[in-house]
Amino acid sequence: MALISPEVLLYLGLFLNAFVAATLLPAFSEVALASLIASGNGESVLLIAVATLGNVLGSILNWWLGGRALVYQDRRWFPFSPRQIERGTRLFERYGYPTLLFAWLPIIGDPLTFVAGIFRMRFLPFLVLTTLGKAGRYIVIALAANAF
Repeated sequence: MALISPEVLLYLGLFLNAFVAATLLPAFSEVALASLIASGNGESVLLIAVATLGNVLGSILNWWLGGRALVYQDRRWFPFSPRQIERGTRLFERYGYPTLLFAWLPIIGDPLTFVAGIFRMRFLPFLVLTTLGKAGRYIVIALAANAF
């Protein structure tokens, strides 16, 4: 008898994939979500919610690390390159908090959440803006996957 049902594993796998995708580690949560929806595995609304939750929690980790980790930026294991931090900082300084609506974008999205931590952005606005952007992206992906 399995300890965890296949359905729970499906959602757990998507959650972990989305969490990792919010870090610099390679993961393709958009592909995972679209595949699950297109194949009819799982409930679309729940899949969107799980992917959003995992991805937002990964961004919260970046924000938290940004607020505490700059003292380690010269270490080899540090997750962001100086170039990525600089790019995120320029965008954040130029456009401010609303840039987090684009935290889902490849390459610049993860550093933006990290830079928000560096700038000590308050948590609630960070959470709201990041969640809106990431949820919006997953909703569009789900709609597209349903169309096929």
